[in-house]
Amino acid sequence: MRLLHLAFIVALASGVAAILIYITGVSNLIDGTLNISDEEMEALQSLQSGFQKCVRANGLGLQAINGRDYCKVTLQFPSDTIPKWKDPKTGNVEGLSFEFNLCEAVATWEQVRNSTTILTKEFIDALPNGWKDYAWRRINKGILLNNCENKTLCMEKLSLVLPETPPYVPRQFKRCAVIGNSGDLLKTKFGKEIDDYDAVLRENGAPIQNYTEHVGHKSTFRLLNRGSAKALDKVAELYEAGKEVLLVKTTIHDIMNKMIREVPILNRVYLMLGASFGSAAKGTGLKALEFALSVCDTVDMYGFTVDPGYKEWTRYFSESRQGHTPLQGRAYYQMMECLGLIKIHSPMRADPNRVVKWVPSQSTITAARRASEKMLRWVAAGSDDPLASCSIIKKKLQKSQYPSLRKAAVDHQKYVKETTMYPLEHSPGHSQLCTVSNT
Repeated sequence: MRLLHLAFIVALASGVAAILIYITGVSNLIDGTLNISDEEMEALQSLQSGFQKCVRANGLGLQAINGRDYCKVTLQFPSDTIPKWKDPKTGNVEGLSFEFNLCEAVATWEQVRNSTTILTKEFIDALPNGWKDYAWRRINKGILLNNCENKTLCMEKLSLVLPETPPYVPRQFKRCAVIGNSGDLLKTKFGKEIDDYDAVLRENGAPIQNYTEHVGHKSTFRLLNRGSAKALDKVAELYEAGKEVLLVKTTIHDIMNKMIREVPILNRVYLMLGASFGSAAKGTGLKALEFALSVCDTVDMYGFTVDPGYKEWTRYFSESRQGHTPLQGRAYYQMMECLGLIKIHSPMRADPNRVVKWVPSQSTITAARRASEKMLRWVAAGSDDPLASCSIIKKKLQKSQYPSLRKAAVDHQKYVKETTMYPLEHSPGHSQLCTVSNT
């Protein structure tokens, strides 16, 4: 009896502690120092509540569990899920639950949608000590360049991939598709559907020929990791000569430079300038989505292992391989879909007219973004001025030149006063570097 009494007291104490933790988390939201309005508070509540319903309706067995405040959420896989990926350092099999921060996700991705994700000379010139502190790190064996003491040599190595100003702007494309390399693509025939998009982004050395009924034929961009960039000449042959724009997410290599000059590579080649995602899922897929979300109105993803019951991580064009954490990746992509950022297409989500239920409205996202920035204590948190987060402002040396832009892109250019916003890596307040038009 005494043991039962003790167990009851322990359980009661645990419950009280949990309630106190939750109250503390919520009190942080209404702390006057954060200046979170009632509308913003309601938006966070609505976001988390709707998110739970969205995951339940669209997540194919995933469940969203609320955390200690309106930002934290855990995505839980069914108990009968069999994880296949092992951490190469520890040998441990990945778990079945992953905690994410909805506030961090909303604030980061809303900022991405207004940013450029291509490295430019304009950015390096505007960054304080940009050549000395930054540029040399984007060059393979950059340590040998001694912080670009010889700036001419650094410029020479970067010149072939470094446009003066951004070649792409937010809202430049309407509908975009990001195509992964999952073997799941062979279970579907998405080819014609994919070719109907305004822009299509592929990854690394994924071939098109012999697979068009599954993966389509159109290819606008191709995102390359370090290994694929070293085989630039082979990658450039995967599609009609010179048609794809090649985006390199790591560094420029001497091998790459030599190929561009001597092969020659007819394709335009650029380096990615990416945002910081904190605890987000890693990998080329996420960077591909980042680029697409920075230049497109809507983004759909195909060819990612996101459905339950997968046996192994496979490519559609080659043997099985060890990949990134597939469960964490699937959970993060599901979070993105339920925040209205992307739409997932897969063997179990093959209906092109599928409606993603319980996606938040744009007004909810806007108010939640303001509240999230305050919660995270970002620079200019909660401001509706798109330029408020610009901690570094420089005049543009020359105006960016674009071919005829669609109305949505023109309207956005007017909204930001023709300013180009660049993410600052590892910025504690997620501030941005902004270049402002002289006119």
